[in-house]
Amino acid sequence: MKNTKSYPAEVYLNGNWMPPQGAMVSVFDRAFMFGDGIYEVTPFYRGKPFRLQDHLGRLKYCLEEIKIPFDFSILEPLMFEALSRAGLAESDAAVYIQVSRGVAPRTHYFPDNPEPTFLMYAFPVQLENFQEKRWKVLVSEDFRWQRCDIKSTALLANTMSNEEAISGGFDENLLVRDGFFTEGSHSTAFFVSHGIVYTHPEGPHILSAITRKVVLEICRDLEIDYKEEAFPFDKISEIEEIFVTGTTTQITIVDSLHTGGKEIYSAQKGEITERLQEEFWGRTRV
Repeated sequence: MKNTKSYPAEVYLNGNWMPPQGAMVSVFDRAFMFGDGIYEVTPFYRGKPFRLQDHLGRLKYCLEEIKIPFDFSILEPLMFEALSRAGLAESDAAVYIQVSRGVAPRTHYFPDNPEPTFLMYAFPVQLENFQEKRWKVLVSEDFRWQRCDIKSTALLANTMSNEEAISGGFDENLLVRDGFFTEGSHSTAFFVSHGIVYTHPEGPHILSAITRKVVLEICRDLEIDYKEEAFPFDKISEIEEIFVTGTTTQITIVDSLHTGGKEIYSAQKGEITERLQEEFWGRTRV
């Protein structure tokens, strides 16, 4: 069953706050034409940002990778203003940011010096009780492009993969490329095998995820063995635990994996995942 989401009461677009029904962009905006833009989502726990500089750093990296100039000095105060205006200054929430290359006559090459289109809004998020979730997950081929490290608004392949999962009664779709798990359609994948935590190494085939970074920090602090190494699909029988992470997913246990109409994994135990969840909770609720 698909969740129903609502629009925010107000958005910030190109220097002005306005209701979403009045927030219009040109049909020649590069994000509309090509998906030529970058987005970022930052969580706020009871009004306090979590890893804000990491999120802004990723936004900066992605914009630089696709050569969109942007004034980052305006972001932090606007993010807090967005929360305040939405009545979320002391609530669990997130701030969405999107920057496109802007408006220009349609060309495949980058136009000269367009003014970027900048969108921001805050929205409430349920960030509690993630420890109680158990996801049923589909496994599919990873047919996305070769620069998944860029958090692009061009998410057609991701949305197709996620729709395949949701319409089939699953919670997420874990993707496999060349015989190895990469990540989920909108999450990072972790596997525990023989007491070692595995996750795909940084690079062009996965997003440089902030929650992923935090989980690896926790592993080091708790002296949990981990490897930044792609886990092979053909070693599913050796998996003891699976969990996925993300900005709003946090750390969620995978209860089962399915492909070709068959269940290929069911959760055996969860000691390591539960330790990580407990520590993550403590770090986000200080």
